[in-house]
Amino acid sequence: MIHPSYVELMRVVNDNAEEIGEEPVVNSRYSIVTATAKRARQIIDGDETLIETKQGDKPLSTAVTELFEGELKILTDEEAEIAKAEAEEAARIAAEEAAKKAAEEAAKAAEENADGEATEE
Repeated sequence: MIHPSYVELMRVVNDNAEEIGEEPVVNSRYSIVTATAKRARQIIDGDETLIETKQGDKPLSTAVTELFEGELKILTDEEAEIAKAEAEEAARIAAEEAAKKAAEEAAKAAEENADGEATEE
């Protein structure tokens, strides 16, 4: 028997939704299989694992364990859209801050260069 079972995984994934009276996130085994397969591909492609693993642990086993331990969350379509928008906004803000910092450093360097040239004359 495979541990954890599909039933156990579905219970863990839907646990939070049942507490607040929402509809379950996962209604079928297919959703569990799809989510864990996608996460396993991410691990294979080099993403860091969300749990401690041993040498020789297979990516799919790691993905199943991450889901079972609550480290991996299956999002509804609405939650996925919100998460994507938040990630895009965070990336935009980070890019703006990096550009601002680079401009400030360039201005400071230009000012120091101009001060150095003025003292040589």
